[in-house]
Amino acid sequence: MTIVCNPEKLDERGCKETPDLIVEILSQATAKYDKWLKYKLYEHAGVREYWIVAPANETLDVFILNDNGKYELAGSFGKEDEVKVGIFEEFTIHLDVIFRD
Repeated sequence: MTIVCNPEKLDERGCKETPDLIVEILSQATAKYDKWLKYKLYEHAGVREYWIVAPANETLDVFILNDNGKYELAGSFGKEDEVKVGIFEEFTIHLDVIFRD
């Protein structure tokens, strides 16, 4: 899932500039690719937040781009946690809704 806050980054073909937040849902087939290769790609592109959701473990890792253009792990969260979305003030996601059976 890709979130773009500025509508000027979009055109009829999609996103023409760097998204603000990307959420990856891991699968066994793509986990290594998403956790390492895409991580570096998005970091280099300047994506402000990168979330990696692991449904099998019911966990979420949130990475925030720091002032040096490198990702820092903002936190690892489980099913019972609430996560603040850094790009939106005062917006929180309750992970029990995401990982509901």
